[in-house]
Amino acid sequence: MTLRLIMALPLALILFAAPLKAADYRIDTIASGLEHPWSLAFLPDGRMLVTERAGRLRVIEDGELVEAPVEGVPDSFVRSQGGLLEVLPHPEFEQHPYLFLTQAVGEARANTTRLIRGRLDGNTLTEVNILFEATPDRTRPVHYGGRMTFLDDGTLVLGLGDGFDHREDAQRLDSHTGTIVRLDPESGRAPADNPFVGRDDALPEIYSYGHRNVQGLVWDAQTGILWSHEHGPRGGDELNIIQPGANYGWPAATHGVDYSGAIITPHTSLPGMEDPIHHWTPAIAPAGMALYRGDLFPEWQGSLFITSLVQRHVRRLTLDGTRVVDEEILFDEVDERIRDVRTGPDGALYLLTDKADGRVLRVDMPTVP
Repeated sequence: MTLRLIMALPLALILFAAPLKAADYRIDTIASGLEHPWSLAFLPDGRMLVTERAGRLRVIEDGELVEAPVEGVPDSFVRSQGGLLEVLPHPEFEQHPYLFLTQAVGEARANTTRLIRGRLDGNTLTEVNILFEATPDRTRPVHYGGRMTFLDDGTLVLGLGDGFDHREDAQRLDSHTGTIVRLDPESGRAPADNPFVGRDDALPEIYSYGHRNVQGLVWDAQTGILWSHEHGPRGGDELNIIQPGANYGWPAATHGVDYSGAIITPHTSLPGMEDPIHHWTPAIAPAGMALYRGDLFPEWQGSLFITSLVQRHVRRLTLDGTRVVDEEILFDEVDERIRDVRTGPDGALYLLTDKADGRVLRVDMPTVP
């Protein structure tokens, strides 16, 4: 069933249902037997890369999952939400065959998010370097962020979380907690034009702040928009457009309440803080996010796809510039937690199911008899 949400007034939604024809798409399993797959990426030669939160990087080649994991990947801190997270190939991978990986590192009471870079040589990661490590450490193995994307100037942005117990630090500029950072992908240092460079009271890597747990990052080269989404607590999941130097409110302003039901703040909006473009209350627990620019599904052109861990489906958001004007539920027939969604070079959508025996799914057009 398709669920559409039409925005008539700010934050006022009218819901109505319309049937979804089964012939609109088909879903096939590409690979299975993956332990909590977290991130998916495509290489120019047709190979696919999948991270397993358990700490392994896997390769799918010629439609088959290579049995042996990629060697040389540094150990991750695998606990609760921690482990090996995102994989992102260099945007010019054929000339620069490097991968960027995020991972949790540390121990139970002192852990953080790390960004590494390594050269993929066959089925081995070589020349591994630590580019960035968020400070300070957190005391609980949750809310690592870890999603990445490249901007059109070649810099890399990385979303981070608030560590759950350290949410007040998301309003501080001397901490990476609850921020999006922008980095030089060669050195890991802050570009000279980052918004807080030169300030004694701020970390130069910070690009935006006031985030809870960034779980989706997409750069739209056609519009020049950096889209981000993040988990709220009970309610208040947010879709944001990221502006350099902006404060996105957490925890001073939110549509959510604490898991106990306690009020976090009386404010859903405050002066000097950016309001979300769209929010979900009750929470859907958004995970991966993709922008569709493929040719296989013309009606999806320019839509954002966001997975919902709680409701076990994918949301397709139709955009009018910077407004969400329609929201459709898809792929609920999978009936599994969906961790990631990606647009493939073939125009198909690819999904990762988040479980101990996780799968890679391909969504394409049904075969015409």
